[in-house]
Parts: sequence; structure tokens; C-alpha cells
Amino acid sequence: MEVFLEAFEGPLDLLLYLIRKQNIDVLDIPVAEITRQYMGYVELMQSVRLELAAEYLVMAAMLAEIKSRMLLPRSSEAPEDEDDPRAELIRRLQEYERYKAAAEGIDLLPRVGRDHTVPQLEAPQARARKLLPEVGLEELLLSMAEVLRRADMFESHQVIREALSTRERMSEVLERLKGGGFVPFVELFAAEEGRLGVVVTFMAVLELIKESLVELVQNEAFGPIHVRARAE
Repeated sequence: MEVFLEAFEGPLDLLLYLIRKQNIDVLDIPVAEITRQYMGYVELMQSVRLELAAEYLVMAAMLAEIKSRMLLPRSSEAPEDEDDPRAELIRRLQEYERYKAAAEGIDLLPRVGRDHTVPQLEAPQARARKLLPEVGLEELLLSMAEVLRRADMFESHQVIREALSTRERMSEVLERLKGGGFVPFVELFAAEEGRLGVVVTFMAVLELIKESLVELVQNEAFGPIHVRARAE
């Protein structure tokens, strides 16, 4: 099974997300902190066995190089106007941000088939429906990271590993959601199964979403993620 990381369109998009999230000025990037957070995302993607594009690792190497250059003592013979090690990265981020803003502006323009549609609905059948925010992949990964952290506490007590099947775990998840109600996403995982059990359950949930058997729901933006079985 292949899982595509649609949350970020590339390493620059991930860096820009981290910078915006903390309201940091692009011209004054704290390289050490941004590098730590960037590597946290990369390690999380690797831990859940998501295939990483080589450009993510190239950017990680670039950040490490910039961080090491900034930590080196400055030579007294070096000119005062020596280039900032972050200059090239800042230039690329600014250029990417301009293109991204332009693309978002174009996307807001009215589009035939998306914005210009005439609803065909009789008034007696109309219902007021609460629009729930869409659950993003980055929020799902953060929730998964918390489950993995708790699972690590039980890893050393696991003596015998049982063979775990994604298909069997899919059946178990569907049985858990059989009542039709909402179940918190984190309660689908058994921390005592260790990292392997957590990853198998996570893959099972992704497969069920792919097959349109379950759906993820949030009551509000950045709120707890819940899972429920789709209606037949």
C-alpha cells in the first residue's frame, strides 16, 4: 500500500508551515529550533513507514549545514559584510512564498463547476447541517505521534511478538465502530502492543478510509479527532 504525503508539497512548504505556525519573521529564522522541528516531522514520517522524497532529506542536510556554520566561531580576519549562512535559504523561502500566495489567489477566483452551480433542492427536503472541519494529514500524524510515545513505554515489556495482520485489524476496528457512534481516534490503539501494533492499527485505519468504510470527524478546528463507520 502506498501513502502519499499531500499535507506538504515539498520541504520548502514544510519549512514555511513551521515558520508561519510560530509567527516567525522569515528574515530572522532561528535555524536551531526550526531544524529541530523539521527533523521531528521527518522522523515521524519515517517511523510510520511513509516513503520520503529525497528532497526532504536534502533540505535536512542543508539545515544541518547552516546550523553548523552559525555555531562556528567567526574569524577575526573575516570581512564584516560576510554573507549570512541563512541568506540562500531565506531567498528560496521568499520566492516560494510569493509563488504560493499567487497560486492561492488564483484558486480563489470564481471557477465554473466549482463556484457557479445551481442547487436543485426542494425546500421541504432542506436540512440545516453543521459543516465540520476537514481532518488534515498533519493533524492525524501529530495524533499518531502521541500514541507512539505512549506505546514506547510498553515496548521493553514485550517478550513475544505475535504476527499482526492489517486485514484482521481492519475487522477489529469495524467491530469497534459497529454501534455507529463516534470513537476517539486515540482509543483505537492499545499501547501495550508496542510500536508494531500501533503502526498496524494506523495502517488499518488508513485502508478503511481509502475504502470509504470509515470517516474522520472533528467538532472544531484542531480539536480531538473522532472516527465513525460510514452509513451503508
